Amino acid sequence: MTALAFAVICVVGLFATRGFAWGAQGDVLAVRFGADGDRTRVVIDLDKSTQGRVIDAGADGRVTLALNGVAPGRGLDGGGSGLVRSYRVEAAGGASRVRLELARGSEIERRFLLPPGDGVTHYRYVIDLKAVGGAVAASRAGPAVRAAPEPRRAEKPLVVIDAGHGGNDPGASGASAREKQVTLAAALALKAELERTGRYRVRLTRSDDTYVDLYRRVSIARQADADLFISLHADAGADPALRGASVYTLSEQGAGRAVREFTRGDNWHRELHLPGRDPSVDRILLDMTQRATQNRSAQFARVLLTHLEGSEHPLLRRSHRDAGLAVLLAPDVPAVLLEMGFITNPEDERMLTDERARRRLMKSVADGIDRYFREPSAPLMTASNEGAAGRP
Repeated sequence: MTALAFAVICVVGLFATRGFAWGAQGDVLAVRFGADGDRTRVVIDLDKSTQGRVIDAGADGRVTLALNGVAPGRGLDGGGSGLVRSYRVEAAGGASRVRLELARGSEIERRFLLPPGDGVTHYRYVIDLKAVGGAVAASRAGPAVRAAPEPRRAEKPLVVIDAGHGGNDPGASGASAREKQVTLAAALALKAELERTGRYRVRLTRSDDTYVDLYRRVSIARQADADLFISLHADAGADPALRGASVYTLSEQGAGRAVREFTRGDNWHRELHLPGRDPSVDRILLDMTQRATQNRSAQFARVLLTHLEGSEHPLLRRSHRDAGLAVLLAPDVPAVLLEMGFITNPEDERMLTDERARRRLMKSVADGIDRYFREPSAPLMTASNEGAAGRP
């Protein structure tokens, strides 16, 4: 009886082990890539959850991860994209081992697991890589692939200046002025300052007292392939003692709204010049494009505030804010909204309505723009998470 029981247990154990192995087959469904300049996103599609462990972090031209509890099925391999030259998925005990041969010196920026959701029925293990050096040595990863240099712009950078409000939308009111008047005067002054340098092309969303729809302002910048968008406003408050400038960049909630609105149409990938062959990859590229745009917007906001402070222009205590403003929604154009001061404050109103003072202010803004384009390799700043009320 004991011998029979032992035999039964062995048979059950054998089939259970084989059953587990069979059930794990095919857990890795596919490997996809999204590349954008110095960053590449690797997406590993899975039909079950997993935990990842880094084996090689990229120092020797290879990134290797073990994904516990999943198997590669028949195995996957092929060419990569961007920072990844090629990939291979292999079995390693009760795990899958994902090997990424690198085309350039790279490191893991972040990695995370996405559960099913948003119309996707499977798990996704995401690895974000960023470049940290030159091409990988041939002795480690085969013949080096020379990174294509970014094309140099043949034209001067294009700055789109948006004068807030206009037409039947006067904006906020001070003792003697309306917001739409001071924003237009400031936009014209900034245009003159930038054109005086001879280094920029400048376009206004409006050049007279007309109203331009908020989304039309964004379209003007995107259709013109603008390098920077700045919307000028004058703040208002119930306390007349409140004064000072502030700069808004797009919030995380606003970024989510922008993606939803941008991908609503069927041909959205064409507007960003994306391949359009794989909607999932295009969505990855859109996310990467938007993240880079948010970082550049935050970088410009910091530079701009530095120049305003240097010119002794009064600033709010929380001078860098974020919000889901409609004029900031372009996923591929760095954008900020500048509240130049409070039109409801007597001192700020005098500054905004005085031609010489307004010109000095716009000279500081132009200097900030000049530095932003002059030092594009400066460390990127991330947008503030300080909450703020929206502005039209």
